[in-house]
Amino acid sequence: MAPPLSGTLGASSVAPLLPCAGRRAPSAASSVAPRVNGTMRCSRGVRWEAERSRGRSVTVRCDAAVAEKPTEEAAEEKFEYQAEVSRLMDLIVHSLYSHKEVFLRELVSNASDALDKLRFLGVTDSSLLADGGELEIRIKPDPDAGTITITDTGVGMTKEELKDCLGTIAQSGTSKFLKALKENKDLGADNGLIGQFGVGFYSAFLVAEKVVVSTKSPKSDKQYVWEALADSSSYVIKEETDPEEMLTRGTQITLFLRPDDKHEFADPSRIQGLVKNYSQFVSFPIYTWQEKSRTVEVEEDDEPKEGEEATEGEKKKKKKTITEKYWDWELANETKPIWMRNPKEIEKTEYNEFYKKTFNEFLDPLAHTHFTTEGEVEFRSVLYVPGMAPLSNEEIMNPKTKNIRLYVKRVFISDDFDGELFPRYLSFVKGVVDSNDLPLNVSREILQESRIVRIMRKRLVRKTFDMIEEIAEKEDKEDYKKFWESFGKYIKLGCIEDTGNHKRLAPLLRFHSSKNEGDTISLDQYVENMPENQKAIYYIATDSLQSAKTAPFLEKLVQKDIEVLYLIEPIDEVAIQNLQTYKEKKFVDISKEDLELGDEDEETNETKQEFTLLCDWVKQQLGDKVAKVQISKRLSSSPCVLVSGKFGWSANMERLMKAQTLGDTSSLEFMRGRRIFEINPDHPIIKDLSAACRNEPESTEAKRAVELLYEAALISSGYTPESPAELGGKIYEMMAIALGGRWGRSDTNEAEASSGEASTEADSSEGTVTEVIEPSEVRPESDPWRD
Repeated sequence: MAPPLSGTLGASSVAPLLPCAGRRAPSAASSVAPRVNGTMRCSRGVRWEAERSRGRSVTVRCDAAVAEKPTEEAAEEKFEYQAEVSRLMDLIVHSLYSHKEVFLRELVSNASDALDKLRFLGVTDSSLLADGGELEIRIKPDPDAGTITITDTGVGMTKEELKDCLGTIAQSGTSKFLKALKENKDLGADNGLIGQFGVGFYSAFLVAEKVVVSTKSPKSDKQYVWEALADSSSYVIKEETDPEEMLTRGTQITLFLRPDDKHEFADPSRIQGLVKNYSQFVSFPIYTWQEKSRTVEVEEDDEPKEGEEATEGEKKKKKKTITEKYWDWELANETKPIWMRNPKEIEKTEYNEFYKKTFNEFLDPLAHTHFTTEGEVEFRSVLYVPGMAPLSNEEIMNPKTKNIRLYVKRVFISDDFDGELFPRYLSFVKGVVDSNDLPLNVSREILQESRIVRIMRKRLVRKTFDMIEEIAEKEDKEDYKKFWESFGKYIKLGCIEDTGNHKRLAPLLRFHSSKNEGDTISLDQYVENMPENQKAIYYIATDSLQSAKTAPFLEKLVQKDIEVLYLIEPIDEVAIQNLQTYKEKKFVDISKEDLELGDEDEETNETKQEFTLLCDWVKQQLGDKVAKVQISKRLSSSPCVLVSGKFGWSANMERLMKAQTLGDTSSLEFMRGRRIFEINPDHPIIKDLSAACRNEPESTEAKRAVELLYEAALISSGYTPESPAELGGKIYEMMAIALGGRWGRSDTNEAEASSGEASTEADSSEGTVTEVIEPSEVRPESDPWRD
């Protein structure tokens, strides 16, 4: 039902408003309904009600009745969207692009498309290429006038094409051209054309307050000029009549720069840099107007000296060299896109030169790979492994390293990615990626997340692994040694962050070991050297190679000729814990409890029973400092060691977590593993303590020895003592007990000697007068300045 119409009207005004009251309808029977309780019904399905209230006002209510018969459907009307042109232009210019400098990239790309179109049209109509000269782009900045002129010898535009391409926002002439090519199969489709959105031209207004486009199409004899202001919603098209401004063919765009942008973008060197950055690999030559210098020889007259007169014949003309400046065109895109060529035709030196020029490097890369991917996603790429690591380690934590340069149809798009194309642990890889159908946003600056990007990322990572594996499999191991020293931390980071590629990352790892202290070995080499009965890969994590070699945990394993990996970098332990296994062999930390070496026998069980009393007594002395005391299976020469629990932090991890700048100290107690005190029953100190606990368990010296033994084990096992000063005091006390009187020293002799020395000094001071010599007067015999 339609919403009711209500209003309050005066009594005198009710009658004229009622369509059924106060006048007769042509047919009373059909148009006027009977009055029922002050309600009048009209034949058109509208009911009017008049309610009289206090005073002279009358409330009139009109309700539309529901039609009893179905009515015919209302006719549909189609409308076109309307746009406020000035507002739309403002959005395109100021909200679409992040950087003003991209205007040159867009305009050069348009010029490249115009040249490509002419080249294709010239295949069937050679007359189009007859009188226009070479296919090229020229850019001429004028710092004095504050203008930039971009000229191409491409296809140009007619008056109607000016209206369609420049006068219609988001109308892409390139898209229309591609559509026409696809419809005409004889010409074929061109994947090299860049434009697709139809808004790139308007990026000129990022820096220009006025844009003038002069263009001549080979289809027309007339040349037209298109002019527009930045803040205007209209443009002007006129025919060019000045003979000096006539073009043979193509388009000339003149940007009248804004006052704020004149200083930056009218600078020839700035324009040269932008072309090299964004349009270096455009397939047509790009020339920029640059100031150059040269040395020339000029003649000068040799004037005679004062008082001398020379005849004209004696006058000699001398030549001098001066430097003069001049302006000329310079090719800006000399480097060719090497990825567009066949890899079989490219020498290694060419790849190295391209790498050095593109990424401003001075060392040759360790390896490179050049490949083309076809199928669901098509792109070309050249990737490099640098010859050295970045000087700053901060780049490891920063995925935005600008090492991957993304091109779309040879036009540079961006090198600022946040892990879209490469994971963080492969951010050291440098290279270029060029695709024709990447999902970009309109500004061509943001790579949109899509299935295509994920497929590209997967293939790039796979090719990178292939490249690194080739280095590892070379006969000359020096290259991989350089790679590991530079980028080993990145590979270990990959073990933590990329669980899906563990099978490819693990064989690339290298570690020092108890059998290879000077060099590193791979996990494959470790597994090959394992005895048949060894079921695990053993490792120990410490802060240095020296501390790993001397750790007490290794004693029994070295004695049994079992190889142990040394994890000496902070990231090593976390990386190995994330791998968990390699070729069905578990990684086992030898500094943790329940170390299984496969040699448990009855003798070990008898030893445990024999030293059960000692273990209980030591646990009673240490209290809550340790979780339990037990006989060790890993010691041979050390009296004791402190191992961590199976599920807690190791000593190395506890040290690292304490050193974190923003670490949470409240979690240290929770995550710190329980400590187990293991003793070596064959060591003399342990045998002495075993006798002490049986014969004199309350001995103060024995208890003190246990505490000192625990503190020593704390340090040798990699833990930090809670009170270093207290530990030092205990060591000094034990040293005093051990050394006292060993060399015949006694307290009485000391006292006599000290008193004798004092009296001798007193006598000598009374008998002689000490001569004080200033430092300046002390001279050796060999002093050459001595009198």
